Amino acid sequence: MDVLKVSSKSNPVSVAGAIAGIIREKGKVEVQGIGAGAVNQALKSVAVARGYLTPGGIDIVCVPAFVSVEVNGETKTALKLTVETR
Repeated sequence: MDVLKVSSKSNPVSVAGAIAGIIREKGKVEVQGIGAGAVNQALKSVAVARGYLTPGGIDIVCVPAFVSVEVNGETKTALKLTVETR
């Protein structure tokens, strides 16, 4: 599964375009964010992507979960949003 890593500085519209493209191609994508700002941008991106996909008859759902990721040798907790077609 493709993984999109989102930061607090990510542009939600750009990330939404990437989400929509992967959903159209593969039907499923994982979006990860570490920290409140990154999670905020990730959720906004999923909402915008839904707006892109719905007119084409594609409905998506988002399943949140926590995941441990290694960043510079440190283990951190990230929020993982699995986005898939319904």
